[in-house]
Amino acid sequence: MQRQYIFTKNGFYPENTGEETEDEESAEFLYDMGNIESPSKLTVSGYFLYLVSDAFFKELTRLPELEIARDKINVAPTQECIERLLNATPYAIGTEFIDEKWIRNRFSELETIFQGQIRNYKGSVAMYLAERNQSLHVPERIFLHLVESKNDDAPFAFIATYASRQSDGSVQHMPLQYALTEYRDDREKLLTLLSSLNRAAEVSPLIAELMESGEMFHTLKFTVDDAYSFLKDIEKIEETGILCRIPNWWRKKNSMLSVNVKLGEEKPSMVGFDALVSLQPSLEVDGVRLTQSEIEQLLRQTEGLAFLKGKWIEVNHEKLRKLLEEMEDIPESLSFRDAVQLEMGNDKILPDVGIVVSNGAWMSRMLLDLREPNRIRSVAVPKTLKATLRPYQKSGYSWLNYMNRLGFGACLADDMGLGKTIQVLTYLEKLRKTDKDAKVLLIVPASLIGNWQREKDKFVPAMNSVILHGRPSTKLAEEAKEELPFLTITTYAMAAKIEPLKEKEWDCLILDEAQAIKNPTTKQTREIKKMKSKMRIAMTGTPIENDLTNLWSLFDFLNHGLLGASKEFHEFCKGLEEHPEKYAKLKSMISPFMLRRVKTDKNIISDLPEKVEMLDYAALSRKQTVLYRKAVSDMEKRVLEAEGIERRGIVLGTITKLKQICNHPDQYLGQDDYSPADSGKFALLKELCETIYEKRERVIVFTQFKEITEYLAEYLTGIFHAKGYVIHGGTPVKRRTEIVEKFQGERYVPFIVLSVKAAGTGLNLTKANHVIHFDRWWNPAVENQATDRAFRIGQTKDVMVHKFVSKGTIEEKIDAIINSKKELAENVIGSGGEKWITDLNNEELFSLLRLEE
Repeated sequence: MQRQYIFTKNGFYPENTGEETEDEESAEFLYDMGNIESPSKLTVSGYFLYLVSDAFFKELTRLPELEIARDKINVAPTQECIERLLNATPYAIGTEFIDEKWIRNRFSELETIFQGQIRNYKGSVAMYLAERNQSLHVPERIFLHLVESKNDDAPFAFIATYASRQSDGSVQHMPLQYALTEYRDDREKLLTLLSSLNRAAEVSPLIAELMESGEMFHTLKFTVDDAYSFLKDIEKIEETGILCRIPNWWRKKNSMLSVNVKLGEEKPSMVGFDALVSLQPSLEVDGVRLTQSEIEQLLRQTEGLAFLKGKWIEVNHEKLRKLLEEMEDIPESLSFRDAVQLEMGNDKILPDVGIVVSNGAWMSRMLLDLREPNRIRSVAVPKTLKATLRPYQKSGYSWLNYMNRLGFGACLADDMGLGKTIQVLTYLEKLRKTDKDAKVLLIVPASLIGNWQREKDKFVPAMNSVILHGRPSTKLAEEAKEELPFLTITTYAMAAKIEPLKEKEWDCLILDEAQAIKNPTTKQTREIKKMKSKMRIAMTGTPIENDLTNLWSLFDFLNHGLLGASKEFHEFCKGLEEHPEKYAKLKSMISPFMLRRVKTDKNIISDLPEKVEMLDYAALSRKQTVLYRKAVSDMEKRVLEAEGIERRGIVLGTITKLKQICNHPDQYLGQDDYSPADSGKFALLKELCETIYEKRERVIVFTQFKEITEYLAEYLTGIFHAKGYVIHGGTPVKRRTEIVEKFQGERYVPFIVLSVKAAGTGLNLTKANHVIHFDRWWNPAVENQATDRAFRIGQTKDVMVHKFVSKGTIEEKIDAIINSKKELAENVIGSGGEKWITDLNNEELFSLLRLEE
């Protein structure tokens, strides 16, 4: 099985596949990655690590002093190397941590390993490298330099240097003439040093001439022709092992003289993906535009080097004529969709030879606004919103309005817990207030309907809505034919079945947990993509990490055609293996349409509390509903005939039964099937934990019932594709300690299921940054004590606390009482548990326990 790797702030680690393997020392492992013979067979995360390791060895073997410096060598990535690696950073888990500092730290680790190994190696560095990889070669100690000078007659200077060990042990680059003095008594060493120049002379007439005349040992003034002769031979000279330091403009000479096409210099007359964007081509030298007379001058000039616009360029008449011909074929305008696709280097739109595409004034400003929403002019928050938005939520709300105005689909991909729902509801409230006839369709997983209904009622209570769920699809289809309110909420399954929903043109179509359409081949995905809407919003806390097919499907829904046809995108992805730097183009292309803020970015979210608590509502399944009502009905009959201790026992026993039914019918029935479809909480648990798994974060799940812990653990193992642990009152102290140590270790252990009583004290579980209370103790002090197993000293992440509540049941009613009557929660509930419920009269008791629709 191909191994994925998870990137962290301080490095990376291999994803746990469930196999029992020893932990790999990440730095040692990265050091060995450079020896892999078939890197293309690696996963994208593994291939990136190979690129880092390979880049280190390439930089190492570009140091002429390597053989004599040995363990004193210093290997730092060049800025060009860093940019190349950053551009090649793929979509993978944790790549938001990869920056210049991350790359420099990996190089530092690899340098330390090399120094340690070569220090104890008896042979030469060349032998050491050859044993590791036959393609690695120690460079020659001689280095050739060509630099620009200010002499008009000889505008270049040439010098040969060599790496020489000084008396203090350091290594310096000395002019080659000093070698004649250093080795005057050791002719063999001198000949060995100069032998590389003999090989270079065989491939370069200029080097041969300098060797024959003896001028190689002096600093030389080079004319333009001398410099051009040398530069043309650079590639062949470096193949002999001699490295050359030359002006950067020659290394990138293919982009020096180019046709530059400015996209969208002025704002188009209309917006959207079909808007026509102007194209303004020009011939440029390193970004500086040439006049017609300058172009004619180049055509008259002899081929070679020319100094133009303050820059040296290579004059190549054939290439110049080809560029001018291509300029003639460039259209006056393109659709915005095609213009954005140029980011991917789509040569079907414009030829890719010698053409550089850059954004004009309007295009640059617009794309920058989309990528940095805090630049967008803020939109007033509707006064009817019953909430105060955080600064980043306001910018997200303004961004959604801006995207709507431009006619683009938007992917709101904020991290879990940052309030995607409130941002979308604020946007919808603004739409409702400005367009009285607007109609919105919201598609969500069935397990999240309760949460959306509660959030809507809490923050935008005036927003009229209907939920198309929980009834036969034929009946729902009849309801959908009627005049619908502003907001229609349904599930993915029902959206694909209810035909009238597909026939309407919506003002806005929203997908929550939009990864539900990541597979473009499923019928559900195809049916939802057929729906017509003016604006489309996709919400997901886990933008695509490893499978770019998922990314294509998401954007095919949002902005059809942006990433081309499926086959075209597949071909582009295949090309990433050979040209991983194109990941940067892909990210640049989609970043304007995806807003992603993460909890770890304190620059954006400086006021986020360290602990975020939220209620998550689960709908009862049909089986749960039937059992719940029967349990309450049975209790009512018995309570009417009982008094005192007997009545109290009936009530407390029924409360326990109702809690069990809310968890899963099989817990109440004493069965061991535990089908996820029979429990709303199991469905909700899956929705949450799939997101947690996508980010490879860790979770603690609390329950007060020991008998359900193993079933929860088995269910979570399937979601996380790896085993976790269970701790309850029966877990021996020694085993508890072992579990905690493994959970707190570096190897990924995704979850622990704990009974609340067993987890009351003595456990430090700070590796978890998610806490789920699967069922409730109705005692805030007990729940907080359990939560603090994760939220305590040593916790470096923000902790997300989810409290599950079964909608319409005693769980929701008790939670409302606790939140509205703090004194009752602290004094009565906190001290007496559930006994206070037994003191209610029959009418109050029945009202509390009965199921509400």
